[in-house]
Amino acid sequence: MFAIATKQQQYKTYILTDQDAHSRLEVVPERGGIITNWSIQGQDILYLDAQRFADSSLSVRGGIPILFPICGNLPDNTYIYQGQNYTLKQHGFARDLPWEVTNQVTSDLAGLTLVLNSNAQTRAVYPFDFQVSFTYQLKGNTLEIKQKYTNYSSESMPFSTGLHPYFWTSDKTQLEYKIPASEYQDQITKEVHAFEGGFDLSQDEIDVAFRQLSGTSTSVTDTGRSLKLTLSYSDIYSTLVFWTVKGKDYYCLEPWSAPRNALNTGADLIHLAPGATCEASVGLTARFF
Repeated sequence: MFAIATKQQQYKTYILTDQDAHSRLEVVPERGGIITNWSIQGQDILYLDAQRFADSSLSVRGGIPILFPICGNLPDNTYIYQGQNYTLKQHGFARDLPWEVTNQVTSDLAGLTLVLNSNAQTRAVYPFDFQVSFTYQLKGNTLEIKQKYTNYSSESMPFSTGLHPYFWTSDKTQLEYKIPASEYQDQITKEVHAFEGGFDLSQDEIDVAFRQLSGTSTSVTDTGRSLKLTLSYSDIYSTLVFWTVKGKDYYCLEPWSAPRNALNTGADLIHLAPGATCEASVGLTARFF
């Protein structure tokens, strides 16, 4: 049985449930359309820094923030388009703006559709007319995130998109990775290293990008809590970023359609024709064993 309810706290929160699977998802449209919590059988899949979430002046650390129209940061937060400089802060503006709920479904699954439309605020930093639509679908132990990007501009619209899920773990030494890549680039030192199935957890911060992906699915098994997470994604996602900070109970495995600074370099940048729509999907499946 599927249901959608709402609760009013600091923000209006939509609660999607699959009661038979004891699966529950919380979405906050006005705080960047973010998924804040996902639990299965009472166990949290995601991490959330509730203190940062409550402060609207800070970016959220936790849940699943939406990255658009860039992933990562730009040098000096600046890109050049048609000879003009524009300023975009890290990961773009989608995660900071309010989204609008346009549809709810509770028949064969629990589904919630949100949209973000361009406005004067977005056009000041990104001179395009667009609509981004996200549909969160919860069924059993699987979360599907279906996306549509539509260009309403009279010219081609360059962009990249991604997700930044924060997965909760109490012991990172218990994580086992299956990532479809043989090497990664350290985004701090820019050095390229062979990937041999793990990371040096003695570092204060790990921030690496897998660029030469050989598949559209990856998984992390947390043997400490007997949980296997499988992440699948459309082939527009060219990059997987792994990020974590020492002493924090999370790790992030982020599908990006393009690497950092793509608006300037053009690397894997999507160019959407006027009037065209690009569709993509990211799936997450959590299995306890």
